[in-house]
Amino acid sequence: MAAPPSPSVPVCGDLPAAVSAFADAFVDFAVSGIFFPTSSSSAATSSPPPAPTAPTTFLPSPSRLVAIGDLHGDLPKSLSALRLAGLVPASGGPDSPSASTSWAAGPTLAARGGALLPILGNHEVMNVSGDFRFATPQGLKEFSAWAGWYRAGLAIKRRCGEHLDPQPRNPFLGVPKSFPGVKPEFWDGIRSRLAALRPDGPIARRFLADLPTVLVVGDSVFVHGGLLEANVEYGLERINAEVSDWIRGEGGENARAPEYVRGRDAVVWLRRFSDGFDCDCQRLEGVLGMIPGAKRMVMGHTIQTVGINAVCGAQAVRVDVGLSKGCGNGLPEVLEINGGGSEVRVITTPPSEAWMNRKQEAEKAAAAVKEKRGEVKDGLALLVRESHGLKEVEAKA
Repeated sequence: MAAPPSPSVPVCGDLPAAVSAFADAFVDFAVSGIFFPTSSSSAATSSPPPAPTAPTTFLPSPSRLVAIGDLHGDLPKSLSALRLAGLVPASGGPDSPSASTSWAAGPTLAARGGALLPILGNHEVMNVSGDFRFATPQGLKEFSAWAGWYRAGLAIKRRCGEHLDPQPRNPFLGVPKSFPGVKPEFWDGIRSRLAALRPDGPIARRFLADLPTVLVVGDSVFVHGGLLEANVEYGLERINAEVSDWIRGEGGENARAPEYVRGRDAVVWLRRFSDGFDCDCQRLEGVLGMIPGAKRMVMGHTIQTVGINAVCGAQAVRVDVGLSKGCGNGLPEVLEINGGGSEVRVITTPPSEAWMNRKQEAEKAAAAVKEKRGEVKDGLALLVRESHGLKEVEAKA
């Protein structure tokens, strides 16, 4: 017969919050090798989390504002862009431990009086919607690995039994196990990705639900695709709130995405002001005129082969330089807005680094052709047709 527990030894009922926090940290590190920052309140108490709030839509103009275009999952190039902007310290290389750790250092910016402000784009909306047309086999394998560790985390939390409040939710319930028309070898990856990213999925809720779809900082409007008159009339704050609620699963796990993030003219899909140099500047001016104090619309989504550029009297600024080996393989560039919007410039990769980068990429491409002649490379995203034009840049050595 087992001896009764000693009063000095804590039991699971005394430590539900700590056990849950440990399980989350365990899964984070097992999957990514990084301990992601957590709020002290959620880790230190077993009380229910506070009610979610809508993403912030309007922020005052800071003394310095930096915009980086579409990252498309390329960590080394993303870190290069952050270093170019002076937002993370220089390191021995893009794959060094210090560089990888700095990627999760958003709170460090806050400690310095700054902030990291990501916005939602079409690929986030696609993934929450279960549209995986640009997912690669490796991307599906990574979610299969995540699912294994997440189930282990659930098992740890369930050791607390009824003491854990709220009870851990199983995100895999209700997700199909087979997908007709798809090779069975990909079924587990698709199921895992759906469970993680569908409305109220653990990754969707944790990393995407609090992000704005439209963000106005001072006199700059940031949006992935672009805005039309109907979007502003509907309400930018309303769009942010409805998209956030959808990702949190307020409409159900299989709810359809809100109207303003679906379709060709949706705020995350629009290309009217980013594709080419013959834009409807009069219409853009009218849209900006509907947003008090707005002077420019900063957009991604459409790759600019000439680098960051502006049209319509600098009212349309396009910052997607194809910053990913899987989608354009462009060199890092960042937009810098200083003086409350009075000074706007582009910081480009120094010429010496650009030359070395292009030389190395050309050598790698030539070697790959010789090694894999006749094979087709998996793509991460749809490349758009090229556009041409002039721009003024300022190199930073």
